Amino acid sequence: MRLPGTWDDYQQLTQQRGDRALPRLKYRAGEILLMVPLPDHGRKVHMLAAIAMAVLDSLERDCEAFTPITMALPQESGIEPDYCLYIEHWQAVAGKDRMDWRIDPPPDLAIEVDVTSYTDVNDYLIYRVPEVWLLKEDELVVYRLEGDRYVARTDSRYFAIRNIPQIVSESLQAAYNSNTSAASRHLRRQLETLS
Repeated sequence: MRLPGTWDDYQQLTQQRGDRALPRLKYRAGEILLMVPLPDHGRKVHMLAAIAMAVLDSLERDCEAFTPITMALPQESGIEPDYCLYIEHWQAVAGKDRMDWRIDPPPDLAIEVDVTSYTDVNDYLIYRVPEVWLLKEDELVVYRLEGDRYVARTDSRYFAIRNIPQIVSESLQAAYNSNTSAASRHLRRQLETLS
């Protein structure tokens, strides 16, 4: 649901919500978006996060993960990615309870799943998030920050594996055919053949 609103309106809504995860809130200049994710959304977010974590684990790379998290720059933007990973900058945020988005580094990877809502990858430009994965209609697009814009790619700057969208598609299909555990096992087998 889109509503006209100011930064102060957005702040008031986030305070009223408190520590609850729902509804999800987003602020863009002059508008507030309210979202209540469906179970399908949560399943897909879990799968994408599990895929990213499994690949990082297979590469023996350290990371910090956050969900839910609110990224806010006063008077400008407020977004709540479905899942965030710090890969290159994990040590800068390890153990932190709160982030100051004017000082702390952005997540290296933000994951968004659209089931009924609209995500605009450009909402992440102001934070300079290096990579955003957007799953929409079961198709993953990897957006990499190049200069001052996001460019759709099939590879990731953090994972030395080609065609992440294909791996995601196959893992989601395995989950639909059985369950998320079966999809995780399928993914592990895929990663073993790639190494």
